[in-house]
Amino acid sequence: MFCCFEIKNLSTFSLRVYSSSIRGIYKGNIQSKGEEQEKSKKEFIEILKVLEGELGDKCCFGGDSFGFVDLCFVPFYSWFYAMEKLGNDDFSIEAECPKLVAWAKRCMEKESVAETLPDKHKIFDFALQLRKRFVAD
Repeated sequence: MFCCFEIKNLSTFSLRVYSSSIRGIYKGNIQSKGEEQEKSKKEFIEILKVLEGELGDKCCFGGDSFGFVDLCFVPFYSWFYAMEKLGNDDFSIEAECPKLVAWAKRCMEKESVAETLPDKHKIFDFALQLRKRFVAD
């Protein structure tokens, strides 16, 4: 059961904007190299920090219960490993946003989430295929 809640700074429109931004940045990180990729990573971390700020010290975005915002953003966690691997050696989402990664790990403890989301290594393999297709070495 999902709880109803308000997040004063994240309206439904904002959620769509953040979701679209994150997808675009994923694409930028996978399909680019060098300066463009570095810019994409910085934008990605900025967005994650906004989300981490909204999460604060709560268990879930809505408080104590897994809710709509959690449901919307937990699938992106499957891509974190690929983003880090495709970035450079010093790119760590957990180092930049530890509370957000801890939240994602708590979400993965839910059987329904863990069984639904794809394995991070399979996502990485897929991302490598995309990178080979779209980025010239």
